[in-house]
Amino acid sequence: MKTTLNQIREHSPCADGWGKLLKHLGKTKANDEELTILTILGSNGLDDALWCLRAVEGHDIEKRRFAIFCAQQVEHLMIDDRSRNAIAVAERYCDGQATDYELQAAANDANDAEANAAAAAPNAAAYAAAAAYAATTYAAAAAAYAAAAYAAAAAYDAAAYATDTQAAQEAELRSICELTK
Repeated sequence: MKTTLNQIREHSPCADGWGKLLKHLGKTKANDEELTILTILGSNGLDDALWCLRAVEGHDIEKRRFAIFCAQQVEHLMIDDRSRNAIAVAERYCDGQATDYELQAAANDANDAEANAAAAAPNAAAYAAAAAYAATTYAAAAAAYAAAAYAAAAAYDAAAYATDTQAAQEAELRSICELTK
C-alpha cells in the first residue's frame, strides 16, 4: 500500500509525526513521490502508519480486513452479541457474502452496543464494542486506526497483553502491505 506526502498532508497530520517522517525521508516539504505504509511503519511506528492508511487510495478490502483483525483481538472482551455479529458481518462483506444494507445494519447495532457499554461502565467492554463498530464502518482506513486504538485501550489493565496485541497488529499490517506490493 502506497501514498504520498501530499496525500498525507491533505489529512492534517500531527506536527511531531509529520516532522519525524520528513526527517526520516530526508525531505523538507511534501511531494508526490510514492512511499509505502511499511516505510512509515519503520519511521514512525504503528500508530502513525495506521493513521496514514487514510491517505492510501484503494485497498478498501485490505484495510477493512485489518480492522476486522484488530477487532478480533479484543472480541473476547465483547459482552454484547451485536458487537460480535458486526465482526462476522464485516468478514462476510469482505468475502462478498453480505450486502451494503447488512453491513450498515450491523454497524448501527454495534454502534448501539458501544453506546450501551460506555453508559454502563466506561471500561474495556466499551472499547471492544467500539472496535467491532469500527470494523464495519465504510471508512476502512479510519476503521483500521480506530480498531487498533481500541484494541490497545481495551487492554489497559494488562500491559503484556497490550504489547502482544500491538505486535500482532504490526505483524498483520506488514503481511497485508507485503501482499499489496
